[in-house]
Amino acid sequence: MGTREIRACHDRDSITVYQAYAPGIGLPAAEHGTFLPPFSRRRMTWIKPSFLWLMARSGWARKPGQETILAVRISRTGWEQALSLAVPTDPDRRVFRSSDEWRRQFAGAAVHVQWDPERSLRGEKLQTRSIQIGLSRHIVDRYVDDWILGIEDRTPLARKIHDLLKAGRTAQAKALLPRERPYPVPPPLATRLGMP
Repeated sequence: MGTREIRACHDRDSITVYQAYAPGIGLPAAEHGTFLPPFSRRRMTWIKPSFLWLMARSGWARKPGQETILAVRISRTGWEQALSLAVPTDPDRRVFRSSDEWRRQFAGAAVHVQWDPERSLRGEKLQTRSIQIGLSRHIVDRYVDDWILGIEDRTPLARKIHDLLKAGRTAQAKALLPRERPYPVPPPLATRLGMP
């Protein structure tokens, strides 16, 4: 299954998560430092602390509807609040006694957590598992109104790294990657998330 770990850019007060949107949502968010309509607060919003995972998913900001890469800096308090409410998207035996217990918890979960293979610079799946967090409509208001500390447009960075990769300049591309390191997860949260 691979090791589950949260790797992210973080400091004492904040953690950076990434999202990909169409320019109509992404550019105003970066300009105003928050999400504005047509961003929907009524649907699940997924946030990911792994830059390379999002690059693999968004095709380096080239897939339709994912052309704008946002780095969203949120409070660690908010991040850990989300983790404390999270229920995994699968009935992990390390977390739940039975499938029925998982189903009951998942049905009412305000936050979903999913573990996907981390990605290499070239997009290959790695053994390590990377976290993504789904914020339901029941908690998106807290994300937008309380947790966000700032939003930056990282699309130019994504395109530059990708162009260097295509040109065979791997070392230069790697040097531009955000500096992600393991995020210290409190033991009770680690247990809840099915981390070893």
